[in-house]
Formats: sequence, C-alpha cells, structure tokens
Amino acid sequence: MNKISNYHTHTHLCKHATGNPSDYAAQAAKEGCLELGISDHCPYPDTFEDTWPHVRMSVDEVEEYIAMVDAVKESSPFPVYQGFECEYDARYKGWYADELKGKYGAEYLVLGSHWVTDGSSHVYCPEITESSLLNRYIDQTIDGMRSGIFAFLAHPDLFMKGWIEWDAQAKSCLSAILDAAVDLNMPIEINGLGISRSPNNTSHGMRYQYPYVEFWEMVAQTKVRVICNSDAHSPEDVIMNAWKSRDFAGRFGITPIDKLDIN
Repeated sequence: MNKISNYHTHTHLCKHATGNPSDYAAQAAKEGCLELGISDHCPYPDTFEDTWPHVRMSVDEVEEYIAMVDAVKESSPFPVYQGFECEYDARYKGWYADELKGKYGAEYLVLGSHWVTDGSSHVYCPEITESSLLNRYIDQTIDGMRSGIFAFLAHPDLFMKGWIEWDAQAKSCLSAILDAAVDLNMPIEINGLGISRSPNNTSHGMRYQYPYVEFWEMVAQTKVRVICNSDAHSPEDVIMNAWKSRDFAGRFGITPIDKLDIN
C-alpha cells in the first residue's frame, strides 16, 4: 500500500469542518499514512479585536483539542502531531510562541494567511480588489514567513480564488512569496482542498482557484521545498486530497518532501 503524509487537518472545533482527530486518524490508517498532523485554526486572546471567532476554536476549547489529539497519538500506528494553523499579525507573535507552542505544546504551527489586517478589521484575501491592499497582504504574509515561528506556508496562492486573473500584479505578488520561501528554505504547500473546489473561468481558460497553474510553473523552476497536504475538513478527504495535491505536483515535475521536519 502506498502511504502519504498530511499535516493540514481540521476538526469540528473550527466550526466549518466535521469529525474529531480520531475520525481522521482512522480514515488515514485505512488509506495508508506515513504521518498525520492535526492543525486546526488556532484561537486568539479575547483582548484583541475581532479575529473571526465563527471559524476557529476558542481559548476555552484548547484543552479539549489537545486531549483529543493526545488520545490519537497513543492509538495510531503512525506518528501523529498536534499543531495549529495561524494567521500572522506581529501583535500576536508572543501568543504563537509563548502560548500555542510554549504553554499548549504545539509541535508545529502552520502559516495559513487568510486575512490582511486593515486598521481595526481583517479582510479575507480573496475579497481584496485593490492593488495596495493586496501588496499589504503579501508583505504581511512574508513577515510571517520571516518570523521563524511557522513550519510551512499553506496555500500561498489562496488570494487567486478572488483575484482570478494571472496578471502582472498576481505574478509580482507570488514571485515575492516564492523568493521569500527560497531565501528562508521554507516549504510552501500545494493545497488539495483547492483542487476539489469549482474552478474559475479566466481569460486564459479554466483554472483551479488554487493551486494556480502559472504560479506552480514558476515554482518548478526553483529549488524551493514543496509540501503536499489535503487541508482536510472532513475525514474522507484526509488522504485523498493529499494524493490530489501530489498528482498536481507531478504535472510540473515537482518532487515534494515526504515528511515535515518537526523538532
């Protein structure tokens, strides 16, 4: 049986996924798994402004989350790791390092850059329509990459879900992310969930919302490390979406890493 790793897995605690860690681990065992990382959307301290509480766990639920993952670690035939997927805002740097990794013992953190901080609000990156705000989103994402806190960058081309067209702005922005990943030797993710979503009709033809073909053609010309993950929001996707991601990588001659470096 062929086996594959997946380090991007959610649970019902994020309020937009189904299943517990045990459900994902059971499905992964059936389909063949090298390593499994559970990385649900992290909580944020209530002292900060609104940070989308409707799509993440609360601080009060962290202990439940850890207990569920710990139970799976004891029973699974393959290594299971406990992590969180996080946004980046410099004001939360202590929260990521001291609380999520320090107090709560997260074994790895994923940079899942969904929002750009715009004053007192957070704007979902596929809803960005202004070049200046998109540039700020890219700068914020690269700041997160440079923070040294995160193990890899999830869905680096997520904003293309809304930007849609491969124009000079899109190319410039994703070139900047790619350059940062190369400089930092930081893995970037081909996201299997994006492959499962309805494609966009662009002026160059049908394109996945993400991963975006033209970006990964650029990636293939570099030595950047690539990780293939499922971004599973239901147990049946935990391995299947990871294979979709790996198949996509193969289209460009990209050889992804098999296992994440977790210290």
